[in-house]
Amino acid sequence: QVQLVESGGGLVQAGGSLSLSCTASGRTFGDNAMGWFRQAPGKERDFVAAISWNGGSTSYGSFVQGRFTISRDNAKNTLSLQMRNLRPEDSGVYVCAADSFVRRWVGSDQNKYSHWGQGTQVTVSS
Repeated sequence: QVQLVESGGGLVQAGGSLSLSCTASGRTFGDNAMGWFRQAPGKERDFVAAISWNGGSTSYGSFVQGRFTISRDNAKNTLSLQMRNLRPEDSGVYVCAADSFVRRWVGSDQNKYSHWGQGTQVTVSS
């Protein structure tokens, strides 16, 4: 069974930092694009960041403004999201996702991600 499990969420004050991780089990995703999305209560799921299969390409949602960094360690089958200078509006459930197609760029297109985690809660207090 393929699983993506996120960790690292929590409560942080505005201006603080958090580091999220997503660990895959059941298969490896070293040849697949991966991404982070977030969803706040009552809102649609937003694109946060994406990374290509080899880490050579990345993209970010417009609201990120240089505050987040996505990375991956294919040897450990892990995806990470470093977040700094967090704002209250960054609060939400952060979910990682992976594509099934080999070595294609996916970016922000949610419909192209076929594997999704359950998410980890990030709460930023003002």
